[in-house]
Amino acid sequence: MSRLSPNGCVRNMGLLRHKLVRFAIVGGGTALAYVLLYLMFLAMGVAQVSANGIAFLLAVLLQYAGQAAFTFGQPLKDRSQISRFCVMVGLGFANSAVITGPIAMMSGLSAWAAAAIVMVVLPVQNYIFMTLWVFASPISKTEIRT
Repeated sequence: MSRLSPNGCVRNMGLLRHKLVRFAIVGGGTALAYVLLYLMFLAMGVAQVSANGIAFLLAVLLQYAGQAAFTFGQPLKDRSQISRFCVMVGLGFANSAVITGPIAMMSGLSAWAAAAIVMVVLPVQNYIFMTLWVFASPISKTEIRT
């Protein structure tokens, strides 16, 4: 069921009204875009390291735009928000490196098991960071109640 919002946009009244569903749609789309871009660059003869880097960068840009606009309804041009998003991506990279590196070695996890753990941990971590920090709306003084 859809409804027309005050600004003239059609708003879906079903599953899309849930932030977690929108987050998952953008995340899944971003992952798919990364894989397709990476494979496309490889097919074009781009070196593996460059293909991965370019595909990753484009996927991160897509993720930022999708999560900001579609999931959290925030503007794209917000420097402090962009900075927080970049910190979140860096923390996600560090976390995945620790899980697939030292933690996997110390616990005897296979590469597949470590990657599966990262596949579960990072979306949860990112959702928490995005909700509570990256895209959190500042509280105005009129919203503070004593």
